[in-house]
Amino acid sequence: MSLLSWLSESADERPEAIRVDDRAVSGAQLRRLASAVADDLHGVDRVAVEATPTLETVVGVVGALLAGAAVVPVPPDAGPMERDHILRDAAVGALLVAAGGDRPAADGPTVVPVDLTRRSDTVHPEPDPGATALILYTSGTTGAPKGAVVSRRAVAACLDGLAQAWAWTPDDLLVHGLPLFHVHGLVLGVLGPLRVGSRLHHVGRPRPERYAAAGGSLYFGVPTIWSRIAADPDSARALRPARLLVSGSAALPAAAYADLATLTGHRVVERYGMTETLITVSARADGPRRPGTVGVPLPGVRTRLVDERGEALPPGGTTMGELQVTGPTLFDGYLNRPDADAATRTPDGWFRTGDVATVDPDGWHRIVGRAATDLIKSGGYRIGAGEVEDALLAHPGVREAAVVGTPHPDLGQQVTAYVVGDGVTGAELIDFVARHLSAHKRPREVRLVDALPRNALGKVQKTRLTAE
Repeated sequence: MSLLSWLSESADERPEAIRVDDRAVSGAQLRRLASAVADDLHGVDRVAVEATPTLETVVGVVGALLAGAAVVPVPPDAGPMERDHILRDAAVGALLVAAGGDRPAADGPTVVPVDLTRRSDTVHPEPDPGATALILYTSGTTGAPKGAVVSRRAVAACLDGLAQAWAWTPDDLLVHGLPLFHVHGLVLGVLGPLRVGSRLHHVGRPRPERYAAAGGSLYFGVPTIWSRIAADPDSARALRPARLLVSGSAALPAAAYADLATLTGHRVVERYGMTETLITVSARADGPRRPGTVGVPLPGVRTRLVDERGEALPPGGTTMGELQVTGPTLFDGYLNRPDADAATRTPDGWFRTGDVATVDPDGWHRIVGRAATDLIKSGGYRIGAGEVEDALLAHPGVREAAVVGTPHPDLGQQVTAYVVGDGVTGAELIDFVARHLSAHKRPREVRLVDALPRNALGKVQKTRLTAE
């Protein structure tokens, strides 16, 4: 089976099978548009794509995959240094841009325009499943972004697992407004429909009213999007006819989960994954939903928790450990970075996620957070930042909260909270948490801020908080 199996075989002439903002094409039209791009890329091994939320990006990515090239998405808001690093590090042979758009500097890779007036009926041979599909650049806490090399086989395994878990079929209309340079928006949100055969409507800017007007059966969003929809009751109620609402890329606040359940009638499905692993754990469409948890492993995926010595921990629901993953969705390694590969692989081949989790006896996973920023060791206690954040968010005056560990001369680390709120004081919030959680979990300090630093997917960038 080809990676984009539905697209490869599609005779679908529905005029809005693939819609991005205000432009749409049928499946058959998309295949012919992408084939024209693939013709231009003959012999090119790696292709960068200006990953704007446009139909040109979809056509360009699909065209490169049809040509057998590895796709290197470039974030549209990447600064000159990040952009140059990605293009050089990946040694791309061509850069796809919208026809008529701005051209990069002449000393860069060959520029290939994505012209939506051109069509081709060339049938390009399907590459080997082990060939690279994507090189996705992911930023760590130090150094330049690393390129995660993801095979066509891994993408297919991820999408097939999600199709089974979410009962995702050609009858669905997927709606989202996610960036097209990450796993969530690009792999799940674009390649997913082209493998499963569902229709796609990318709404452009992910405003609540645009989600509401789309009339989808399946919706993807990050917590920031879902929180905004929950705060817009009319838009939220418009999602009642949908089949499934899915949240990922960060933990969905308990208050947003509850509000969405009341307004939409849906208990949101949460799932877990990383650039390096794709999606590995999820709640199922035909199973229970538990707020604050991300479900069970997808088919073929295995997980385990280990302690600080790397020894396996028993699943018990309360024991926190580092989550490690193995299975068919794992990436092939970091491009040009054997040192990073060695640091993230165990001797027996498991991937060290760097995330702290708990696993219930029945296999349900709860992600506590990043080991580096969300596991706080204070006075001999191990404290999960997420639990304290949930307690803070239960206060009616708190709109956003992020908890980190900061140095303390006696405790080693102290619990420090950054809060966006209305009419609250730090002392009031410290007392509030102490009344709801164990006393040692209360923040020692609350810093009231106007906003929390977030990335394109809405994740709070805690390393920026601790750096400040």
